[in-house]
Parts: sequence; C-alpha cells; structure tokens
Amino acid sequence: MPLKFPSASQLLALLLSAAAYAGLAYATPRAEFGQLLALMAVALAAYAWLLRTRLPLRWGLGAALVFRLLWVPAQPALSDDVYRFRWDGLLVAHGVNPFQFRPDELIADGARTAFSDATTRAQVLPELQQLYRQLNSPHYYSVYPPVCQAVFGAAARLFPTSEQGFVMSLRAAVLLAEAGTTWLLLALLPALGWPAARALRYLLHPLVIVELTGNLHFEALAICFVLLAMWLLHRQQWARSAGALGLAVAAKLLPLLALPLLVRRLGWRRFVAYAAVVAGVLLVLFAPFISVALVINISRSLNLYFRSFEFNASIYYVLRAIGYRLTTYNEIARIGPALALTSALFGLGLAWRERRPTLATLPVALLLLLTGYYALATTVHPWYITPLIALAPLTRFRYPLVWGGAAVLSYAAYRTTAYTENLWLVGLEYTVVGAVLVWELTRRSLRNEEF
Repeated sequence: MPLKFPSASQLLALLLSAAAYAGLAYATPRAEFGQLLALMAVALAAYAWLLRTRLPLRWGLGAALVFRLLWVPAQPALSDDVYRFRWDGLLVAHGVNPFQFRPDELIADGARTAFSDATTRAQVLPELQQLYRQLNSPHYYSVYPPVCQAVFGAAARLFPTSEQGFVMSLRAAVLLAEAGTTWLLLALLPALGWPAARALRYLLHPLVIVELTGNLHFEALAICFVLLAMWLLHRQQWARSAGALGLAVAAKLLPLLALPLLVRRLGWRRFVAYAAVVAGVLLVLFAPFISVALVINISRSLNLYFRSFEFNASIYYVLRAIGYRLTTYNEIARIGPALALTSALFGLGLAWRERRPTLATLPVALLLLLTGYYALATTVHPWYITPLIALAPLTRFRYPLVWGGAAVLSYAAYRTTAYTENLWLVGLEYTVVGAVLVWELTRRSLRNEEF
C-alpha cells in the first residue's frame, strides 16, 4: 500500500499545533488565561480539522509523538500538583509512609517524627521546606495510590535534589503509558469493528497532550491499565485482565467503578474470582503502606473531597445555588455525599438495566457510567475528562471530545491566586457539552441502536 501524505492544509494544521504546544509549554503562565485560551483554541481548531480531513494514520501517530516530545524538558506550567508528587516521592524514597503525615505536621516538628535519623533529616528537610511553600494542599493527607507513589519514589531516588530531573522522570513514565495506550487502541479498535485511525481522536486531542504529558497527571497510567484490562478480557484472559484492572485502581481509584459492569458479562462465579484477583493485587500494592493511619487518613481525605472541594461542577452548582437560596449558606457537606451516593446508585442501575452486556459494549457502558459520575461530582478538573476521551474512539460518541475542548474554559479560575471561577463560563461549558450529548443520544434512539 503506498504511503499517504498529508495535504497542504493538514501540514499547516500540524505546524500550527506544534507552535501552540510550544507556546503553552514554554511561554504561558497559568494566570495568563487569555493567552492560554487563544493557544488552546488554535490547537483545538487544528485538531478538529485534522480529524475532519482524515489525516493519514502514520502521520497522525508521528505527530502525536512529536507533540508530546515537545514537552520533555518543560516544567508543568498549568498545574502545581508536581510539587506534591515530589513531596510524596521524597518521603517514599526515604522509607516514610506518605499517607501517615500531613505536610504541615512534618514541617511543624522539623520532620523529627518521620525521620528518626538526624543525618537523613538534615539532608531531606531543606528540600521539604522549599517544597512546602509551593504545595497547594499542605493541610491534607496524600491521596495518590501506590502505583503513583512507586513512580514518585523512583523519580525522587534518581534525582533527590534535582526538580528538573524529577519532572523528566515522571514525564518518561507518562510517555511510556501513552505508548502503551497507543498500542492498545490500535489493537482494540479493529477487534471491536472500528477503524484503527479512530485512535487519533484520543492521541491528538489537545487536552490529553497538555494535561497528561504536559502537566503530568497520572490518569495516563490509569487509562493504559484500563484499556489493557479490556484487551485481555477480549482475549478471554480473565485473571490477567483482573490484574490490569487492579493496577488501574492502584493508579487512580476511579476505575473501581468498572467492576459492577462486569457482573453480567462474566457471570457471578467468574466475577467473584475476577474481583478476588483485583482485591489481591490491591492488597499487595497497598501492603507497604498499610496501617491504621492509612485507613483513617484516606477516609479523612475522601470525606474532605466530597464535603469541601468544589471546582468546575455542573449539577452540584445548580443544587448549591438552590441551597444558598433556602439556607443562605453552602450546603456542600450534605449535597456532596448525597451526589456521591446518587452516583453509586446510577452506576449499579446502569449495570443492572444494560440491555446487551457484552464485551463489545463495555467501552460505551463505562463511558456513560463515568459521564454520570462526573455530572454529579463536586470537582471536575480538566484532566479528569481524559479517560472519557480515551473511551470515545471505542464508541459512537463524540461528546467527550467536545467536553475536553470546552473544559479549557475552567482555566479561567487560575487568573487569580484565589482561584475564583467564572460561573458564566462554567455554564457555557456544560451547556455545549449537554447539547451535544442530548443530540447524540437522540440520534442513537432514532436509529434504534440498542445499548
């Protein structure tokens, strides 16, 4: 088959994309929302054109790699989570349980509680004190599961005093995960009856490139492991699939929501064995951190997440406004847990009511489940959308691609250190996404496409 070359307009779109990513990586502070929005708009417009004009797959794969490599030496400019990654990594590298102490506790007592050896404490404390001033959550326990902690710890061991080296180590891990995701998408798509070129919907999406490779969010690892679990299920390798799903949960807890969708697909007996393997993997990976403090502190962190944190939400913001109207104060402490319970019931209901629970329909079931979860969430950071974008090529839906583009509007909150959201922009984001979702659901019903 002769090699296809991109058209002149596609080459221009590729060049504009590269220029936009370079500008985002090296010349766009997070507070400069206007510049950030303009560059992301260029990248999104180029992305849409490349998909519309069907960029040849090989060129698309090459472009996806180049766009990611552009970020290799860059510091994450749009997120400060990397400082907490390094904080946890330094603790893990020196044998300290990162779930046991809050950063403010360690700094308050000069790290004497965590580091009994005076020499080690003298070496690590200056690094921790410098990092402490840059943390966005110094009063909270760590929420990053063991796969993340292992990567953080390895990077900190390799580069105990170099922030640049630490960042590049994390980026290498993300790039490896993205390489795995690429292979898995190219394998899964034909197996499910879709063209392999649909992988570019994920691989070239600007939000994926900026938030995963650029800002070093470990949804990249979770996505890779979830797709691996799907691929192994498709090959009827149940035990290995369960191991992969266990790794996904140990990277980000959210993939645990996929388990109810497997009950009817596997049958109760096989499902129990599958869940036991997932639990066994999690037990092994959490074993180095297991303590009474782990259970208590993670519970506290999850409680705070559902009762205190709010960002770029949809349904929750409507309910919050009603709460203000009725009680004159923020009812998140009640609304957050109620929405979390509703989300769990939605997932169970979706698993029970699904018409055709086959392995071929698993991607769309998981996509809708995660969509419901984030529609009810109190906090939806832009990078939370990336797993939905990864699932979209395996389904008929495109609204996650639109959501990933519209989520850029939430960066407006970072114009000030107070992180003040513009609710008009939040409303615009969800109006657009909701309209596309309703349109796509309507099209499916008109075509009598069963789910």
